[in-house]
Amino acid sequence: MTKVLAAGDRFVDPQLFVTALTERAAGHELTFSTLTTGWPVEPFGPVGGVREASGTEQQVLEALGEAEVLATQMAPVTAEVIGKSPNLRFVGVARGGPVNVDLPAATEAGVVVSYAPARNAAAAAEFAIGLILAALRRISDSDAELKSGNWRGDYYAYENAGVELEGSTVGLVGYGAIGRIVARVLRAFGAHVLVADPFAGRDEADRDGVRLVELDDLLRASSVVSLHARLTPETEHLIDAGKLALLPEGAVLVNSARGGLLDYAPLPGLLRSGRLGGLALDVYDVEPPPADWPLFDAPNVITTPHLAGATRRTADRAAAIVADDVALFLDGERPRHVANPEVLERVEGLRP
Repeated sequence: MTKVLAAGDRFVDPQLFVTALTERAAGHELTFSTLTTGWPVEPFGPVGGVREASGTEQQVLEALGEAEVLATQMAPVTAEVIGKSPNLRFVGVARGGPVNVDLPAATEAGVVVSYAPARNAAAAAEFAIGLILAALRRISDSDAELKSGNWRGDYYAYENAGVELEGSTVGLVGYGAIGRIVARVLRAFGAHVLVADPFAGRDEADRDGVRLVELDDLLRASSVVSLHARLTPETEHLIDAGKLALLPEGAVLVNSARGGLLDYAPLPGLLRSGRLGGLALDVYDVEPPPADWPLFDAPNVITTPHLAGATRRTADRAAAIVADDVALFLDGERPRHVANPEVLERVEGLRP
């Protein structure tokens, strides 16, 4: 009998974990307890030394009990939670990275931590394309104007008319699973795609029909720039005032990746001067942004509340990826997506 805590939320419901684990680990006798945290109705935030978590350490400890396996998306798996859970052997996180897990504490305790790469790649890529189109063609602005009783015929005037993707140069900062899908769609529109990513290979870029360039060259050449990089200490404020100054006059900037990639302070002035032609954001340096956030009053800004990955298939896929790795672990096999692979050498009965 393996005890499992399915700690879900209002997006990846605990029952999604239960169903996926029951199907994929059918050869094992599992018993479940569940916990539902408040995200996304309640914003995530730092908890007990981990970031982007939902719920409290006490909630997790009470629900976890003697469970050996924890499947979650947002629950805080802190050093305290790990230290007070001696039976815990495996944590599966239904996200692109286990940012809500104290990975050093888990590694020290011999707890395997897995994650769910690319679980929202299609959803996030589609959303990014939607933001690009909305910014280039004034879709959200004209919708709001018409609903308020204004027929903006002047948007058809030559000086106000939108820009087509066909023939435009679009720069993608980051070329992981999401960036590759975005590139494929952009090329179908007829756009020329530039990519800046130190981990992307030139052979891969040539195969995909995109051009791999340095970041500064990408910014100088692109009429649209879309961010798809991971947030790390090295990429914090990757696009700052100096980088923004490289953009062509009237360029459009899209960020649906992570708020910390972008320095937001220069943006209102760049938009008001027309130096930046449009801005589309799904992520922010503070979430949610405060009511007096300067960009709310700036022109040509589209804002959405961190929705890029919000599809039902994303939730289903995330739970399934976690369940597959749990099943492998219980079968004595190496899970596919392990954040601390050095722990696997210390797991008894795990086949090499």
